[in-house]
Amino acid sequence: MQVTQETLAQLSGVGLRTLKQLESGKGNPTFKTMQKICDVLGMEISFKLKEIISLVE
Repeated sequence: MQVTQETLAQLSGVGLRTLKQLESGKGNPTFKTMQKICDVLGMEISFKLKEIISLVE
């Protein structure tokens, strides 16, 4: 999908400055911000929980 940062900002309601930070790897988005971006791009967020094995008995 070809979309400019400006268009994505306008459609998602996420600030252009925020999008630029995210793209450059300098941002730390909230879940709400990521959800807004994903909604516009037709993507879905999913979480995978890692199993932790206790080594202490």
